[in-house]
Amino acid sequence: MSGLGEVAVGLAILVGLVGIVVQALPGNALVIAAIGIWSWATGGAAWWVFAAAAVVVALAETGQWLLAGRHLRKADVPFSTMALAGVAGIVGFFVIPVIGLFLFFPAAVFLLEWRRRGDRSAALAATKAAVQATGITILVQLAGGLLAAAIWIVGLFLT
Repeated sequence: MSGLGEVAVGLAILVGLVGIVVQALPGNALVIAAIGIWSWATGGAAWWVFAAAAVVVALAETGQWLLAGRHLRKADVPFSTMALAGVAGIVGFFVIPVIGLFLFFPAAVFLLEWRRRGDRSAALAATKAAVQATGITILVQLAGGLLAAAIWIVGLFLT
């Protein structure tokens, strides 16, 4: 692959990493897709780089579900609350660009849990747990994406 192509792949990986943090793009999917395109264009040992990065991302994606799920179960926050709050966050993203996600998601968790539990302080605790679970998800996904990017960078020099 040409140097310009490798820069484009690096930029796509960077966009994926930003997508993980902002939660607006399928970040690790973009990271793996970019590394896959690079592997396809480069060939040979580049496929081992892709395989290693794919394993790391798969572990991160699985780990984030397990860790966040455990955190939410401890706080007794049901999946239905998270799903509805997620939809509210997406709607909020378009109603108030970018920051609406960060406003609508916790507000929806709070309102749904307040209605479900009938207790404002319990709803506030559930909202805190949901926001923490979201942070756990972002950190684990970001760790996987950064490690995959590091594997790709090492692969650039070895292939």
